[in-house]
Amino acid sequence: MALLKASTAAVVGAGATAAVIVAALVQGAGDDPVGTALSLAVPAEYQDLIEDAGNTCPEVSPNLLAALLTQESGFNPKATSPVGAQGIAQFMPSTWEKHGIDGNGDGKRNVFDPADAIPSSAKYLCTIAEEVKDVPGNKQNNMLAAYNAGSGAVRKYGGIPPYKETQNYVRSITALSRKNTGGGGTASESQAATAVNAAAEMLGKPYSWGGGNANGPSTGTCCSPKGRSGKNITGFDCSGLTLYAYAKAGISLPRTAAQQYAASKPVKRDQAQPGDLVFYGSSASGMHHVGIYVGGGYMIDAPRPGTEVRFSSLDSMSDLYGFARPVSSTQKEI
Repeated sequence: MALLKASTAAVVGAGATAAVIVAALVQGAGDDPVGTALSLAVPAEYQDLIEDAGNTCPEVSPNLLAALLTQESGFNPKATSPVGAQGIAQFMPSTWEKHGIDGNGDGKRNVFDPADAIPSSAKYLCTIAEEVKDVPGNKQNNMLAAYNAGSGAVRKYGGIPPYKETQNYVRSITALSRKNTGGGGTASESQAATAVNAAAEMLGKPYSWGGGNANGPSTGTCCSPKGRSGKNITGFDCSGLTLYAYAKAGISLPRTAAQQYAASKPVKRDQAQPGDLVFYGSSASGMHHVGIYVGGGYMIDAPRPGTEVRFSSLDSMSDLYGFARPVSSTQKEI
């Protein structure tokens, strides 16, 4: 990928030429999606745990367990809720005391350790599935409702209780668990090229906090952690740019960097290809920046307030977390 590094200055000033050069890089990189047993994207460090725990009983699948963890904590192992739920699976202390297990065999049951909490979550789902097995209706839906509202409420109402929160909970997890199943793969070479070219066409657009959507640059919101507002600036922030670029390729990404990481398949750095997303942050749930890798140690990104969409070195920030490849959707290319 030395071509890009040697050509960066020319590309930035060449307008449409950028798309041509970047497309050549993408097409030359090949297409080698990283396979996984899960069709939902999860942080790499939790994949094996979810695949193993997701087969604890017939009512639980890896996708359903991944969807539940996404809904509960966004894969944040240190998450806490206002009512006291804890960890990646959001166990209440009393429930953890009764149902938490030592999943990694280290002699401790730690609700904040995913190696304990993820298999405990699957085991608890199986336990409550047994508790509500005679309740009419869909067994998985009743199980999820019991996870949220308790088995007693599901038995009392003969199915999903008439609680808006529980009904939305079951609906959201069920929909997410079915997302991209039946053959949804990662972005193809053509989609990656389309996304990189779309981003390259936006070179020079101003940074706007909260700016950018599937249709292109937009005014943003207020305020960044340092108080910068995008309300009067038409442009992109980092995740707005990646969302737009992949919308042009027919792939719908969520809005924030952390959500985009969760919606993509992690890839190893030595397997990264142009079009893959580059993430910066301290954890899977703590991403603060995302760009689009173009090869040669560079990415296209919207760096920060006061800058423009540009080519940046991968080491322009010190906390590179990893690379991930967006998951294909059925949306038609725009």
